[in-house]
Amino acid sequence: MALHNFTREQLLLILENSVNKTLGELDVKDVFNRTITHPKITGIAGDVIEQSVLGYPANSDKKPDLLVDGLPTELKTTGIRKPKKKGDFIYEAKEPMSITAVSPDKITSEEFDTSSFWSKLEHMLLVYYHYDSPVTVKAADYANFFIKGYHFHEFSDEEREILKNDWLIVRDFIQELKDNHKNPKAEYPRISSELRKQLMLIDTAPKWPNAPRFRLKRAAVSTLVQKHFGAQFEQLDETYSSFKELDEELHKLTVKYGGKTVRELIKELNIPFDFDGKKDASKSISEQIIIKMFGGAARKLSKIELFSKVGLMPKTVVQTKKGARTEDTKLFKIDFAEWTDRDIMFEDSFAYNYFSAQQFLCIIFQEPSAKSLLLDNKFMGFKRLVFSDEIIEAEVKPVWKKVRDLVNNDKLVETVMLKKDGTPIINKKTQTVRTQLNFPKSEEHTFFVRGSGTDSNYKNFELNGIRMYSQYIWMKGSVINRMLEEVEFI
Repeated sequence: MALHNFTREQLLLILENSVNKTLGELDVKDVFNRTITHPKITGIAGDVIEQSVLGYPANSDKKPDLLVDGLPTELKTTGIRKPKKKGDFIYEAKEPMSITAVSPDKITSEEFDTSSFWSKLEHMLLVYYHYDSPVTVKAADYANFFIKGYHFHEFSDEEREILKNDWLIVRDFIQELKDNHKNPKAEYPRISSELRKQLMLIDTAPKWPNAPRFRLKRAAVSTLVQKHFGAQFEQLDETYSSFKELDEELHKLTVKYGGKTVRELIKELNIPFDFDGKKDASKSISEQIIIKMFGGAARKLSKIELFSKVGLMPKTVVQTKKGARTEDTKLFKIDFAEWTDRDIMFEDSFAYNYFSAQQFLCIIFQEPSAKSLLLDNKFMGFKRLVFSDEIIEAEVKPVWKKVRDLVNNDKLVETVMLKKDGTPIINKKTQTVRTQLNFPKSEEHTFFVRGSGTDSNYKNFELNGIRMYSQYIWMKGSVINRMLEEVEFI
């Protein structure tokens, strides 16, 4: 299929006139008419941009869509939304960005520079629409979504090297399967699961036997979006083009700082701390320690571009001298509108993406005793933690389904908590009766739901007519400890 010729100036003028207009207003070719007979059709936003805004028919060619001033350029129309967690960012990516098919039959005969993968990424034109809904909407409702921005994008030399390494990991793994198995196709389901821990900017989905596609991770797309809308990220002095290189640096840091207490690290790394005015450090100090170890100045790891775009989240793990985990881990706040969306599949949910697309960079400390200060905890090293498909399917999905059932089918119940003698338990601070909800509990689940708030008089959230604290997903400390035992220190 021939490429569609435009000049850069033509496209900039066309798209500038599209900003802050809805997809419905822009649809001069009546693309949305298709949704009458196909209410769940996918890709409708991209179809409107291609057919109604730029005026050419949709295609699924492996080659880029456009020829812009002589350069083959891939057009990507992608959804953005307000972040679930309030912070510095205006928007985040709604989902990963699909690039091209993995094509196991062809990829092993390709080289990166001439691959269909890189041809789609080398020169890009990105158009952003605001997916302004907490729940899944039918295709026709996309007509209400506004175009919020656009830009031409080319990856930096450092990013290109990361993408190349990621692609080579996939290609070489498929070649290994072909070399060592009589029926390599039977092994293809391993592509997505086994390579997850090694890939920095991309993943592959869905799982075989459905033909997998290369995708830019949602974290990578979010960072790209946030930079376009004005967010500033810190650049580290050193660059790391693979997790192997990053792990080598983490190992060097462990050799240099291992065995030192938090107190000693604060002093050595020149982290601002009032030793005279504060009895102990807060849990956030460990994130500052990681940043300073890498020579950064940001307050959060998510404000350092490398960690932001690879989806690497810091987690502090404090263990006893015997290696036991000291406490459960809070993971994320539940957005019940999204969580209980009747039209969403688990694989498309925030919960699935949280566990499948992100990695935890665990900074491990050892506490001298149960009563010791955090300042006296000793730094032991780093571990990278990835949740396996088995854990996501067997442990996360049942909790996701149970919460949906409780809320959607009006089974959520609040009960008074009783003492052994049958009398109500009274909260000492507020003198109110203590109650509990029948959300999944830690006694029965690896991942469980627990509310978090200041006191029982401040239940600022209502669900199914019940006032409650904001609810969070937690992970049992014993389980994360068991997972960590199976992972070597970096």
